[in-house]
Amino acid sequence: MPVITLPDGSQKKFDAPVSIAEIAASIGAGLAKAAIAGEVDGVLVDTFYVVEKDAKVRIITDRDVEGLEIIRHSTAHLLAHAVKTLFPKAQVTIGPVIENGFYYDFAFKDKSFSSEDLEKIEAKMRELAEKNYPVSRKVVSRDEAIQFFKKLGEEYKVKIIQDIPENETLTIYHQDDFADLCRGPHVPSTGALKAFKLTKVSGAYWRGDSKNEMLQRIYGTAWKDKKSLEDYLKNLEEAEKRDHRKLAKTMDLFHLQEEAPGMVFWHPNGWAIYRVIKDYISHKIAEQGYQEIVTPQIVDLELWKKSGHWANFGEEMFTVEADERLFAVKPMSCPCHVQVFKQGLKSYRDLPLRLAEFGCVHRNEMTGAMHGLMRVRQLTQDDGHIFCTEAQIQEEASQFIRSVIEAYRDFGFNDIVFKLATRPEKRLGTDELWDNAEGALGKALSGLGLSFEIRPGEGAFYGPKIEFHLKDCLGRMWQCATLQLDYAMPGRLEASYIAEDGSKKIPVMLHRAILGSVERFMGILLEHYAGKLPVWLAPIQAVAMNITDKQANFVEEVTQQLKKQGVRAKSDLRNEKIGFKIREHTIEHVPYLLVVGDREVESQTISVRTREGADLGVMSVDQYLELLQKAIEQKGRSE
Repeated sequence: MPVITLPDGSQKKFDAPVSIAEIAASIGAGLAKAAIAGEVDGVLVDTFYVVEKDAKVRIITDRDVEGLEIIRHSTAHLLAHAVKTLFPKAQVTIGPVIENGFYYDFAFKDKSFSSEDLEKIEAKMRELAEKNYPVSRKVVSRDEAIQFFKKLGEEYKVKIIQDIPENETLTIYHQDDFADLCRGPHVPSTGALKAFKLTKVSGAYWRGDSKNEMLQRIYGTAWKDKKSLEDYLKNLEEAEKRDHRKLAKTMDLFHLQEEAPGMVFWHPNGWAIYRVIKDYISHKIAEQGYQEIVTPQIVDLELWKKSGHWANFGEEMFTVEADERLFAVKPMSCPCHVQVFKQGLKSYRDLPLRLAEFGCVHRNEMTGAMHGLMRVRQLTQDDGHIFCTEAQIQEEASQFIRSVIEAYRDFGFNDIVFKLATRPEKRLGTDELWDNAEGALGKALSGLGLSFEIRPGEGAFYGPKIEFHLKDCLGRMWQCATLQLDYAMPGRLEASYIAEDGSKKIPVMLHRAILGSVERFMGILLEHYAGKLPVWLAPIQAVAMNITDKQANFVEEVTQQLKKQGVRAKSDLRNEKIGFKIREHTIEHVPYLLVVGDREVESQTISVRTREGADLGVMSVDQYLELLQKAIEQKGRSE
């Protein structure tokens, strides 16, 4: 006779063991229909799960975050079901939930899936969903599971089972004649899956290892209803238009080529944006007392072993051999900054010591993971490290948080989500140390009146961290800035200072970055603004153009006058119609288009238009410079 406690604290008593579906029905017919799964004492379960003793129960619907994840996971199974129905020789591997959707990897040597195949598969998925097949779950032994999938010819499933720890419970989910190894839970029946779309197919290595065979990965998205799906697809379409790789061609910013995979060839326009961003950050950190440094690109492998990077990130590091020694190409700057700190005896009076570097680093990202500026092999981090005492942590954290908020507002991002990642299960240091560290970071956030989300167990093994997630105009979240507290590396690399009592102590090390990666941040900016960067960031701020050859000399004079005032300006003296020139530079997203005709030459003025098509009228060059300066000072701020 279980007593069920519901989220609102109310209780229901049942005369016999009761399923989640029955509990939902006892509350109301609407909830019974909407129930996707349940949560029993914090554990997610299927609706057919039977509660046999007193428990806290929550009914999961598509309004819950967990409900949407279950829908997406179940849709991944529906995809595999459809593929096996249409292509019986295809082997299924894994099909996890990802942000906004899911994917499933298939081993299929007979053919490569095409866009036409995706349409057929999606149509079959809809057919299977409409048949509303009930979903069931069966607990099996390890041997049963291996024999079951061997009979089906699913070699990859057998490999997966063989790698699962022996103490784990194995379950197989069935829908019609399709079966898959899965922990679950899943929707009660395929009819619950009403809003999905397959988006693309790509290659993926088995287990993510390039030494293994290549599989075919089909991506899809799934939502609770058709409206949510349509909204997402519209957003996706808008994101496609804003793809920074397309904008890079239109605006002539950069290119990538096979001879240097994951490494950027910057063009003058792109490098202009890069320099503005870099100069802005350099100026900002100089105001905050940072000393800018530069450290070597290649360092003996022994340093990376001492710091722990080789053990944790060795596969992502490039190595070179010289003078019978093995060196690693720098994947991050922190161990090198510790070396700078160690030069000369440091006292508590020298702390906090703030070092910063635009560190060019290299990481051996997988070929399939690279994506324009968003994920590259050569990147520049606005890397900084603060060496301080424990008593200084909160103040240093507060100052950094303020600087991030100010910087993001200048770049046009006002919506920031703060997350505090706390101690993981495996960690260095005492509980008291972690209590102090987490407390200091939490107080820094709350002291500034900021609400934040706790991410239990998500901190690094050496200390907690604050993550800064910014939201772009499409509602996408990007983690850029981080503040990580590190008790481990200074000690590992033998850094110390003389405390006030004369004892030798190890400093606390704060790793921090405002942008994260200059390349990735620029990609985010380009997509956020759809290429129409604020005037202060625009690679070309103004183009002066003539209507006929007679105005060419004055156009050149105007252009040179603007350049002397620090404006990124150019002239367009081509023998083309003025309408053509205006259209072309509008497509290139140049903020101001300066048109010169006979009347402008006579009055020594310019006719000013914006890329949005607004006619600002005729004005002198000085008047235009005043207007331009105000726009530059505004930066990306909306107020």
